[in-house]
Amino acid sequence: MRWVNHCLRWTAGASLLTASVGPALAEGGLPQLNPAVFSPQLIWLAISFVVLFFLMSKLALPDISATLTARQQRLDGDLAAAEKLRAEAEAAIAGYKKSISDARAAAQAQMKEVSASIQAESARREAAFASEINARTKAAEQAIGAAKEKASADIRAMAGEATRQLVTRLSGAEPAASDIASAVEAAGREKA
Repeated sequence: MRWVNHCLRWTAGASLLTASVGPALAEGGLPQLNPAVFSPQLIWLAISFVVLFFLMSKLALPDISATLTARQQRLDGDLAAAEKLRAEAEAAIAGYKKSISDARAAAQAQMKEVSASIQAESARREAAFASEINARTKAAEQAIGAAKEKASADIRAMAGEATRQLVTRLSGAEPAASDIASAVEAAGREKA
């Protein structure tokens, strides 16, 4: 704001300068092209340049420099804040990825544990089932063996009875039980 005031003062000074050059304009033609007034024009050019340079360097340029410095500091601060936020975001992403990998590892470990538990339970049930099947098979084999023995004994008894009845009818005499048993035994060995 100060430099605006100074520019206004400079404009007023320039109008005074124009008033002093007025007589050269009255002679006719452009004063810039009149060789008689080159010296005063060069002097006034030098004075104007020095004054303008002084005003710009002392009034306008420090304000502009301060504004540019403040802007650069604000940009640097914004960049630092953005870098900090980016680092925080990367840390959050890394934490997220780590938690996901930890969760996957925990899930895989739990799946392995459950799979092992299921396999162990399955093996236990298969062993119990095999044991039960073996026990039933042995019991069935024993029952079959007992039934076979009973049937064999019943067949021998019936064969003995049939032989006794047949010999009694044919010969009229009743044979001895030991003779009948040995004959049935001999006939059984021949067929086997």
